[in-house]
Amino acid sequence: MTDLEKTKIQIGYIPLLDCIAILWAKQRGFFDELGLEVDLVKETSWASLRDRLAFGVLDVAHCLSAMLPAAALSEDQLGIPLQTNLVLSQNRAFISLSQKLCHQLDISHHDSAEQSAQKVVLAIKNGQTIRLANVFKQSIHHYCLRQWLALADYKTAQQCKLVTLPPPYMVEAMSNHFIDGFCVGEPWNTQGELSGISQIVISSQQIIPDIADKVLAFTQEWAAQHPNTLKAITQAIIKAQHELKNMVDFYEVWQLLIEFNIIRFECSESLHVEKYYSIQSIIRNFVKDATTPKINDFYWLIEQMIKWDKISIEPAEITRIAKDCHLIL
Repeated sequence: MTDLEKTKIQIGYIPLLDCIAILWAKQRGFFDELGLEVDLVKETSWASLRDRLAFGVLDVAHCLSAMLPAAALSEDQLGIPLQTNLVLSQNRAFISLSQKLCHQLDISHHDSAEQSAQKVVLAIKNGQTIRLANVFKQSIHHYCLRQWLALADYKTAQQCKLVTLPPPYMVEAMSNHFIDGFCVGEPWNTQGELSGISQIVISSQQIIPDIADKVLAFTQEWAAQHPNTLKAITQAIIKAQHELKNMVDFYEVWQLLIEFNIIRFECSESLHVEKYYSIQSIIRNFVKDATTPKINDFYWLIEQMIKWDKISIEPAEITRIAKDCHLIL
């Protein structure tokens, strides 16, 4: 393509399953086909990814959806407007607790979200220290933990202090007894279970609506300056998403996840079969229908920020910010 405003592109990502469409687009040469020379940049935390995206070190990035309204509200302390035109995953997180805590509180896979929340809240009210971690303050993971605890007691949900940790550190932090539970995307919940450290208690799908979790993000300024480049990047990733959704043999995808240090545990069709096919199913279904973000997702995210982060905002501003987060190419 000769009309690209920029051809050398830096795409940031955090090692999670839902960055796979970006990795696969690079692996399969979909970016190259459109005249893009893409470098994939692994970031250590959501905070570092956000900062490097906001200040132009990264062109676009695999990003938490809630970061966009947070930027518009200057809750990220930067206030550089971010936008998205593409959903990378929808509501695919899990809450995991340490196996020791599950044993102590008699929490099982058969418990409903409300039952498991009641057992945890009762222990907290009885003076037990239970440290729960999320990946970032502005994230569906944070709001999922709050909403889960609120099923048992709203006051406890509001007052509970949450630890913030990058996704790849969750299992290690639990292994070192720094935290007792976390809400994070895959494959870290599965790694915790297969390592004998944690137990998946509940899915975010059982607690919150079907909200965009990760999106392809960029600054408003960058999008305005590089519309054709953005279209090409988006086209390549959508092509990867479609291929992943309809894929039968996941061997190459699995090897790519290992190569990028996202899968760090032994899991195959003959070993831990259920987990192996569960991960495949998650990859196929990161986006259920259209990949275009919904404005209602940003309404919901802003509502959670008002509810749990104690943000004050006029109704008219909610509408404006929700619309500004969403770019239609």
